[in-house]
Amino acid sequence: MLIVKKFGGSSVADKERIFNVATRCIEDYNKGHQVVVVLSAMGKTTDGLLEKARQINPNASKREMDMLLSTGEQVSVALMAMAIQALGVPVVSLNAWQVAMHTTSRYTHAKLKRIDTERIYNELEMRKIVVITGFQGINKYDDLTTLGRGGSDTTAVAIAAALHADSCEIYTDVEGVYTADPRVVPNARKMKEVTYDEMLDFASLGAKVLHNRSVEMAKKYGVQLVVRSSLNRSEGTIVKEEVRTMEKMLISGVAADKNTARLSVMGVKDEPGIAFRVFNYLSRKGINVDIILQSVGREGTKDISFTVAKTDLKDALDIIHENMDAITAKKVEYEEHVAKVSIIGAGMTSNPGVAAKMFEALFGVGVNIKMISTSEIRITVLIDEADTERAMRAVHDAFALGD
Repeated sequence: MLIVKKFGGSSVADKERIFNVATRCIEDYNKGHQVVVVLSAMGKTTDGLLEKARQINPNASKREMDMLLSTGEQVSVALMAMAIQALGVPVVSLNAWQVAMHTTSRYTHAKLKRIDTERIYNELEMRKIVVITGFQGINKYDDLTTLGRGGSDTTAVAIAAALHADSCEIYTDVEGVYTADPRVVPNARKMKEVTYDEMLDFASLGAKVLHNRSVEMAKKYGVQLVVRSSLNRSEGTIVKEEVRTMEKMLISGVAADKNTARLSVMGVKDEPGIAFRVFNYLSRKGINVDIILQSVGREGTKDISFTVAKTDLKDALDIIHENMDAITAKKVEYEEHVAKVSIIGAGMTSNPGVAAKMFEALFGVGVNIKMISTSEIRITVLIDEADTERAMRAVHDAFALGD
């Protein structure tokens, strides 16, 4: 078997954890498997590098930021290779240009285009464990680039797809994918299996186990993922196309996202093209919009409300204010202290009453709903941020998702 293993920063944060990871990789190697390891930077290394950059030049170019940040993963893979060597197993560490991992040229937010596999295969044929930097690539100018949030997960899945790996294992500091955040919902249950689509919604709606980019890629190329802890030997959660052995749960889990803000563009003309203008201006600046609500106003006007990431709020407000005349808006209102709470499950489409049960649970604990969004496998509500935890617990209990 060819196995790709990805370990996050907390899994390689110090000497003890590095040797723990090295030992786990060697166990599979000794079983006769080919092993490729993808690593993030150690612990808080990236945060430290960002702080150093701010001290030197708060306005440094994105190219130079990528040059700096890519060093974190290079340190990780070199130290890991040294640990595996010390345990008597042949190993080689490779960075982005040595593989090579080709990306677009959008510094700090590059996307993978293709991965050359010849070097990796050559090293594997010499019975070496191959340790590769996550989060980074090279563009057409041979400059180092970084992949943005979730970059190491994405690297691991891309390598697994390129090598046609038998398994891609994502190791984190949690034991798998839970029905809710166990820090908020104490009786949350670890799921044995979950579909790509459900995992995509979990990832995009606040669950931080996997980044949605990596799940999208896994689904596209049919890469089976296993999410498990690097700190113990639990089985983890399998993420795959079809779930046959999982109990036929109506709802798989509950997710929450506090990185949310609501904007309301008030009093725009009720005529064709206005909504297009609003969201076109936002899309040009790379701002994603989630929940959208349009309501009819008075005297030929309407109001358009929508949510964006809280980190995009200032830019979104600037764009709307700059284009008030073009979108015929009379005023703009916004709210920062809101959160999205979602229920996710492939079984909800064929079962009536799911929304009613969710809303009843929220009503029971006095949580007011501001906006609602639905898809085939999820229902999302916008609520006050202060109500997030009790809303999650109430909905989780209403659907009997706990242990």
